[in-house]
Amino acid sequence: MTEKSDIYWDAMSDKGVLAMLGRFIRETRLAQNKTQQELADSAGMARSTLALLENGSGGTLLSLIEALRMLDQLHLFKAFQITNQISPLLLAKQAQGKRQRASRSEDKQGDKPTTSNENTW
Repeated sequence: MTEKSDIYWDAMSDKGVLAMLGRFIRETRLAQNKTQQELADSAGMARSTLALLENGSGGTLLSLIEALRMLDQLHLFKAFQITNQISPLLLAKQAQGKRQRASRSEDKQGDKPTTSNENTW
């Protein structure tokens, strides 16, 4: 059986999105061979709460996170991660101000330091 891979999330109703999330949780739980009670116990929620999540008819965001954590699916939230991006122009401006070479430090007396090979008379 092949499923439709293109899901139009924007066209889906809120209840449709909840139903899709519930199906994902149920299918993932079954693929891991866990019962509702086992998953609910490990997530610290009531089995009825998990059943509501799986049916797409209730639950809280916290319940969703707890269930996904116990199913090792928290990586799904990577889409919400905010990354700070620096524009290439700003990066180039910052690079212009960086030193390319070290400057010679001047001796306090203004003389060149002597080496052991030089004669000092």
